[in-house]
Amino acid sequence: MRRLLILLAFCLPVMALAVQPDEVLPDPGQEARARDISQRLRCPVCQGENIDESNAPISRDLRLYVRERIVAGDSNDQVIDAVVDRYGEFVLFEPRAQGGNLVLWLAGPVMALVALLMAWRFLRGRAQARPETAEALSQDERDRLDRIMQD
Repeated sequence: MRRLLILLAFCLPVMALAVQPDEVLPDPGQEARARDISQRLRCPVCQGENIDESNAPISRDLRLYVRERIVAGDSNDQVIDAVVDRYGEFVLFEPRAQGGNLVLWLAGPVMALVALLMAWRFLRGRAQARPETAEALSQDERDRLDRIMQD
């Protein structure tokens, strides 16, 4: 039991979110919107975390900027567009399916279809190229095979 308590004591700081109490908006609706937007934006420094969970100073600045825009009356899309204008589409965890990103969105399904087509053609060609065993053997080979099978 004591080991479990020690383990929990060490895990609690890891489980805490990076949003500081002084960043939280007084209006719960606006704070929920800010959290939702922050979950969709990537930290430019950490790259594997969203800005809601990152402790990097730039993530704090982005969280404050998102909240500032929300308080100013911007919609979620307007806030995201403002952040993308500042930092580029790299900050989006799900890049938009338009322009150059459209190639990335379509590459996976297209490559899967190409692979399925190639596999189908390979298997079809292999089935057609397979000779029948009885027809491929000469009479001497069949006689020899029969002797081997009898032994």
